[in-house]
Amino acid sequence: MSRNHLAEETSPYLLQHKDNPVNWYAWSEPAFEEARKFNRPVLLSVGYAACHWCHVMAHESFENAQTAELMNSLFINIKVDREERPDIDRIYMSALHSLGEQGGWPLTMFLTPDALPFWGGTYFPPEAKFGRPSFRNVLAEISRIWIEEPQKIHQNADAITTALRQSKSPATTRGITSAEIYGHAEALVKAVDTQYGGLKGAPKFPQAPIFAYLWEVYLRTNDQHARDAVLLTLTNISNGGIYDHLAGGMARYSTDHKWLVPHFEKMLYDNAQFVSLLARVWLRTEDPLYFERLHETINFVRTDMTTAEGCFTSSYDADSEREEGKYYVWERRQLEKYLDANELQIFSEKYDVSEGGNWEGNVILNRTGNPPPDDRATAERLKSARAKLLKARKSRPPPQHDDKVLADWNGLFITALAEAALVFDNCGWRDAAVRAFDVNMNIFWQDGRLLHSHRLNSTRHEAIADDYANLIEAALALYSLTTEPRYIATAQELAMALERNHWDERNGGFFHASLTRAQLPITSRTIDDDVTPSANALMIKNYGALYHLTGETIYQAKADQIIAAFLGRAIDNPFSAPSLLKNILLRQDAIQIVQVSGHRDAGMPLLALALKRTGLNAVVSYLDANAMLPANHPAFGKSTQDGKTTLYVCRGMTCAKPATNPEELAEALELLGIH
Repeated sequence: MSRNHLAEETSPYLLQHKDNPVNWYAWSEPAFEEARKFNRPVLLSVGYAACHWCHVMAHESFENAQTAELMNSLFINIKVDREERPDIDRIYMSALHSLGEQGGWPLTMFLTPDALPFWGGTYFPPEAKFGRPSFRNVLAEISRIWIEEPQKIHQNADAITTALRQSKSPATTRGITSAEIYGHAEALVKAVDTQYGGLKGAPKFPQAPIFAYLWEVYLRTNDQHARDAVLLTLTNISNGGIYDHLAGGMARYSTDHKWLVPHFEKMLYDNAQFVSLLARVWLRTEDPLYFERLHETINFVRTDMTTAEGCFTSSYDADSEREEGKYYVWERRQLEKYLDANELQIFSEKYDVSEGGNWEGNVILNRTGNPPPDDRATAERLKSARAKLLKARKSRPPPQHDDKVLADWNGLFITALAEAALVFDNCGWRDAAVRAFDVNMNIFWQDGRLLHSHRLNSTRHEAIADDYANLIEAALALYSLTTEPRYIATAQELAMALERNHWDERNGGFFHASLTRAQLPITSRTIDDDVTPSANALMIKNYGALYHLTGETIYQAKADQIIAAFLGRAIDNPFSAPSLLKNILLRQDAIQIVQVSGHRDAGMPLLALALKRTGLNAVVSYLDANAMLPANHPAFGKSTQDGKTTLYVCRGMTCAKPATNPEELAEALELLGIH
């Protein structure tokens, strides 16, 4: 039918396009039936609600009647929200890469009626510019080739499909030593900007998986270069314009190498990983800047990105009033309206406020040039000024909030919140993490498997492997926080469902999309980290924890199968798979903390001291005085000493002497070589 079908959807991104003159379909069999019926190519457009260039192309092309007429007469047009359908996005982004093109969104791909890709790109302007052809010319030429040179279409589709089906991760029988893993970390450190942190160059992304890997290397080796790379990066992000100094939270990336000019959208996954890394680094440094940024970011998500039920929402747009960053930037004259003269002087000095601005005549608040700490009086005046400006900013037309709930991103933030609650013994965060996990499971766990996306009381789309892996990690983090065995049982149940639906019986490891339910033309299986850790890499960590908590050796075997399936990729390109390298370390050199006591809280001060040295990737087990560990656990048979809460720290299959006080704990950690 010749109409726009997107009004029937729940995705905020798809609903942004429901009034386009384009006859959009969501990804569906009826769309491909139309393509086969009329022998037309499919134009697939993939984006997301917070994407600036997606909005630009929408305004320039999809809202233009002349362009829409071309699209409608020559193609069957499908619009996809990459966050709602990451399984689809992964396939066609990989197809674009196979053409030698740099990825990004909007993703514009041309498919056969059997959904096989044959050509594509990203943003196309209405008129030729930026070295890119006109979108209308692209449409006309693709249609001409489809009609006049169909053999080219089939050759391209066959070549791309063959390339996508060839594994980038050949299995290997060789292993990898800790020394090799540390050597790869040295290579990554050399790629870090020595002035501002992050990887050299621009644009500059937070690259959380890389810096989480470097921090684990530091904890295990005392490598000061790895430590300094993480601290430099975290400090400059925390002080830069990429961080929202009024409401808290960080933007998706910086367009420059100084972290000054953000691409202003805010994503849940970035803020989850930011909190997680801040908690880990604060444990060792107790830097007040990290403490403050962690609290502010959690407060931002709980205030502005949380549903009434307690789940966490996806993102905030980069644009407001059709202008990127307008909601967030200032002119000095605007600040004069809200701050008195003394406040304005101090605030301008600290936050880089000048008459001419620091970006296109505007001011992006940052503290890169004048970082904290501040004396108490200055800190109070700045706090008051920030509160006034935040109140004023809230009167502006806000960016669009994509309030859909995604299982994988919720898993990331629940884990981060649970870890922060453990580190800071914060009951409010603990309760929020527990509530969010329970609501997520109630929403997404249906008929023995997970679904992926929820909005407007509608839960849709089969889960990807990341949904399972991230919620398993969240369950295990909640066990460490609460001591409740139900979380171990839930993690086991989720792991079984993941294996049923995603496990590659031939090669090992997990496919990204469900094999049993998803209907996609090409399967995708990878170890590469994206903006978040790879599900395959994360499951190595999850399986290791489940083995240590339950004693079931099948978990070790699964972890080793994943390592064998993908290790070759990490050896060839460590930049692509830092989470795999990090989690192999955890598999090879596991650190465990066993607390034996009658009550969780009785051992918290001692456990907190242990975590400062081991880091949050240690597997924590809780036993009451009468419980027993699995027989293959290195601390099997251990009990309390003199009726006191007792900690056993184990590394590999070796446990140090029992510790009931800080002195004994320090001795135990020293004996195990835990720095």
